[in-house]
Amino acid sequence: MSLLKDSNFMNVEPMVKGKVRDIFDLDDKLLIVVTDRISAFDCVFPNLIPHKGNVLNMISKFWFDYTSDVVANHVITTDVSKYPTPYNEYTKELQGRSMLVQKVDIIPIECIVRGYLEGSGLKDYKKTGAICGIKLREGLLQGDKLDEPIFTPSTKASEGHDMNVTYEQLINIIGEDLAVKIKKASLELYKKASEYALSKGLILADTKFEFGLLDNKLVVADEMFTPDSSRFWDASDYKPGRAQKSFDKQYLREYLETLDWDKTPPAPSLPTDIINKTSQKYLQVYRILTGKELI
Repeated sequence: MSLLKDSNFMNVEPMVKGKVRDIFDLDDKLLIVVTDRISAFDCVFPNLIPHKGNVLNMISKFWFDYTSDVVANHVITTDVSKYPTPYNEYTKELQGRSMLVQKVDIIPIECIVRGYLEGSGLKDYKKTGAICGIKLREGLLQGDKLDEPIFTPSTKASEGHDMNVTYEQLINIIGEDLAVKIKKASLELYKKASEYALSKGLILADTKFEFGLLDNKLVVADEMFTPDSSRFWDASDYKPGRAQKSFDKQYLREYLETLDWDKTPPAPSLPTDIINKTSQKYLQVYRILTGKELI
């Protein structure tokens, strides 16, 4: 399986070139191509992570299928032979790392659900005792399971960092009807996925979604429960009060914290052992969750 840095081989300009995904406009549809680029602290690194694009794409496909009874999604197919011309000519490059999806009106909100105390939520809790205005009980430790999962949305920033908002602020931004729907869907999706993950020996600590509207119907879009959008921990090694053994980008972030780097571009080059270990973590979480091997 070859590495993919970008989609230039198709000689078609993408509508959007994101940190990891190249997105092509096909009128009422989109083609999402997931590269092997990796980003952390909002910086894209010069190195590629073997198999990462395939893992992200196929884990999303797995979860879109598994949760379709909770909320509809935008996926049409991941079978390249069913893509329109000229994209169906690139089976070797696109199979396993792309999906054809319905074009939806994206709601400009990151829908974040937290079941455990970690990351920016932990920082907020230490400062204020709350996350996004939701007061939590005193004395919680890093990694502690919350009494119940909480919905902590943020606004999507085109540049820089997203901004956390309270549920009341969310209502002011998108309206109460839509806010109620995406909160309910987010919590239900997290519940179903976290129960499944735990049955496989993984804790789904937190995650984020994007939703859109298709013919005024709520659908989940972009990616879903991937190692880039979620924190997965080894349940057998779980112990509150410290960082957990993770199957996501946290391994890379922890390495980057040891560097003399101010987290602004250009991102430093990654050593081979960090690249390989990161790749192994992506492949491992795919194998655990789906029971299948990518390679």
